[in-house]
Amino acid sequence: MGELEAIRIFLAVAQARSFVGAARQLGLTAASVTRTIAALEDQLGVQLLLRTTRQVSLTAAGALYAARVAPLADGLAQATEDTRAHDGITSGLLRISAPLSLGLRVLPAVLSQFALIHPQTRVALTLSDSFVDILDDAFDLAIRISGPPSDTSTVWRKICKVPRLLVAAPGYLARMGQPARPEDLADHACLAYGPDPVREVWDLRHGPQHRSHSVTGRFGANNGDLLAQLAVQGEGIALLPAFIVVQQLADGTLVPVLPDWHPPDIWLTLYYPPYDRLPLRVATFSDFFETFVKDTRPL
Repeated sequence: MGELEAIRIFLAVAQARSFVGAARQLGLTAASVTRTIAALEDQLGVQLLLRTTRQVSLTAAGALYAARVAPLADGLAQATEDTRAHDGITSGLLRISAPLSLGLRVLPAVLSQFALIHPQTRVALTLSDSFVDILDDAFDLAIRISGPPSDTSTVWRKICKVPRLLVAAPGYLARMGQPARPEDLADHACLAYGPDPVREVWDLRHGPQHRSHSVTGRFGANNGDLLAQLAVQGEGIALLPAFIVVQQLADGTLVPVLPDWHPPDIWLTLYYPPYDRLPLRVATFSDFFETFVKDTRPL
């Protein structure tokens, strides 16, 4: 391994304060990162890092070395990026976080087509319905379906609105009655999105009218597909993105509830760490993903 690559690995360990974290970020094994740092320390004749059971920290010599080599590594990386950008070439590892339901439905086609056009770019995809910390978890971008962001440290890009609606099984409504107004939801089992089935509030609007309903029910989950299946089983009313229940609505196993009352808009968005400028592979994938979604309209 060359000296420049060893420096890049050293800086990643120093930033992550962890061999494992740096390895995950770089797409390497922890053992190879450890060997590279040991070889660099042998070459320099100084100890660069202090290892403890909890974290890794810089020695005085390591801090001095990092301060000197970081601008050089950044300059080289930028020169490489600019050269590739000139010819439209993307490469390297792209780390993406995405929601489970969206990932399973949309991303296989996106990734397959992206790989045909950009074969030198590798993608590591993590599917989770929980909000990830894009900085601590070392993602290059996160795909989310949500309202406006609450974290001011990230950059976000709107792609499109994601329609939502209330749904229930016909058998459930035959048994419990069809709500005529939001106040009637108090007499129904409602399926909450999240681990706590009593903390969600549904805000609904019909023209100038606005109603809020505090969800009460036996079940809560952080995955829309599971909630949809519970609704199909007659366990209650769910508020879900339309793309999750399109098949159930088509085959009649779920039907709309209070169709004239609408929840606030949520958006398909891309979230980024606070880059000064998007890396080429991130910008290229973002443009490709947005074009795919707007052309195919999977949501």
